[in-house]
This record gives sequence, structure tokens and C-alpha cells, in this order.
Amino acid sequence: MKRICICGGGNLGHVVAGFLAANGCEVTLLTRHPERWSHTLHITTPEGTTLEGQLSTISSTASDVVPQADMLLLAQPGFAIRSVLSELRDVLRPGIPVGSIVSSTGFFFEAMSLLPSTTPLFGFQRVPFIARTEVYGHSAHLLGYKSSLNLAVERASREDANRIACEIQQLFHCPTHLLASHYEASLTNSNPLLHTSRLYDLWHNWQEGITYESIPEFYSNWTDNASSLLIAMDAEFMQLLDKLHVTPGAIPTILDYYESTDAPSLTHKLQSIAAFKGIMSPMEKVGTTYIPDFHSRYFTEDFPYGLAIIHRLIHEHNIPAPHIDQVYDWGMNLISRYSD
Repeated sequence: MKRICICGGGNLGHVVAGFLAANGCEVTLLTRHPERWSHTLHITTPEGTTLEGQLSTISSTASDVVPQADMLLLAQPGFAIRSVLSELRDVLRPGIPVGSIVSSTGFFFEAMSLLPSTTPLFGFQRVPFIARTEVYGHSAHLLGYKSSLNLAVERASREDANRIACEIQQLFHCPTHLLASHYEASLTNSNPLLHTSRLYDLWHNWQEGITYESIPEFYSNWTDNASSLLIAMDAEFMQLLDKLHVTPGAIPTILDYYESTDAPSLTHKLQSIAAFKGIMSPMEKVGTTYIPDFHSRYFTEDFPYGLAIIHRLIHEHNIPAPHIDQVYDWGMNLISRYSD
């Protein structure tokens, strides 16, 4: 029986822990809130079934759940990665692979600086599931699967990298392919560009005192303006990939990934994805109206830990990127003013 330690109790932490436990793994969980978790997780699937997974150990202390694990999987926001890696490195057995469900918020960069060079590292290019928590610590919804997974593995021989990819394929019941380098997982035009372009489209004219009567759906109300901005940011991003010598096609363009040809067709595609239905824009209630929620992970994750990596590398390589600069500067200014 494979022993997997999941680090993190967000949407993906719930679904990944429940899915793996329901499919024969011994799953332990490292979370800041162990008292809120049941040892039984219920995960609904797109097929209308419910998976039931039993967690063996739940703790906020790494030494309780890490030493016995055969593999560690982080499902952490960007701001938490460094502190979690610092905690687990002292109790991690030599040679045990450490991976991240989300690779685009700095996992490889932090892990390479903090973990022993003998620790194999791996990360997903895109998350394996679309996930939403229903009742924290008890139930969640698996809303969508990927048809295949792409995995980056570092600090491992080719043989060991292939073994890790095979293990992920078996664990997630999904064809899994190895990427050429961690850049192909660390850099993505998914959330860091997808979310931030939409946020800018929604609220680039927002200022204190402006309120809204309702909350728009994030994807179902997607606009052509957001699509045009996303396509322009993606073109700048692709110039960075050329400079880094990323394998052509390893990170598809936004238009290729969503099988679109221009802004209107991309808008139609994003509006029509079933798994995206009902996902609301991040807003908070003020009286009877709403304002943008600058404490949402759309802001606190995708700007300072997602787009920031792309922004830094673009400037290190002297690539003109006016659209990325504009969106990044706008978002970071709002975060510095309104996040505490």
C-alpha cells in the first residue's frame, strides 16, 4: 500500500486526499486545522458517485505524518510553501520524493534552495482535478479531470524520474508524461495569466467608494476584453519561453490549449466549460453591495506568487512585456494597499 502525505487542506488538498484514500492509499494529512477534520472524507465526482476515503493520521505537526510517508504531495498556497518545506525537511526520510500539485507559485525554486540535493522533486504542470470544498474537513466536489497529466521531475535519474511518473499515473488513474525541465511546470499561462487578466478586466477602474449590486460569474460572464488581454499577455509569456529554451509546445498557447482562434472564440470556450459554471468572482459584501475581495487567493496567490515569477524572469531577460507589466503593477498596488 502506497503511503502518501498530503500537505495542505484547501480545495485540492481535500479532493486529492479523499481520491487517493478511496483508491487504496494510506493517506496522512498535514494541516493547520486538524481539529476540523474528520477521518472520513466524502468526494463527489462528475459521474454522480461519491468516493469515501479514510485518512490514517491528521496533524499540524510534521513529525506525526511525514516520516512514514513514501511520497509527499504539497497542496499549498504560494505564501506557505517555504515554511512547510522548512518544517518537513528535518523529518523527511532520505530519497523520499516531494512534489507539488501546484507548481506555478514557486515550489521548485523554494524546494531546490531548502531540501537536500538527494531529495527527488516533482510538480504538476496543471492540477489534476478541478476541486471545490463543500464542508471543510468532511466533504468536497471533484468537478473535473484532466485527460492527461504532465509532470516535471528534478534531482532524479532518468530511471527514477520515469518511476515517479509511473507512480503518479497509477495514483491518479491518468496518463502521465515527463516534461523536459521544471520550467515547463513552474511557468504556466493558466492561473497567473488567466485569473489576473480577468481580474483586471473586471476591476481596473475600481476605486474606493465604488460598489456593485451583484457578483458576476468569473467564467460564465467572461468578456472579449478579458480574452484580448489574456492573449496579449500570453504572447509576451511565449517570448520568455523562447529565451528559456523550453521545449516548443510543452506549454501550449492559451489559444491552442482552449482550442480557440481569436478573442471571441476564446470567450465562448471559457463561458461554456461545464466545470467552470457557478464559479463566482472574488468579492466581499459591504452592507447590501459588494466590492472586490483583495484577500482572495485570486489576488494573494496569483499576483505575488504566480505572475510575479513570470514578471521577474521577463525582466531578467529584457523582454518587452507592457501588458504583463500593466496587470502586475495594478494588482500588486491593490494588494499592498488593501491586504493585511
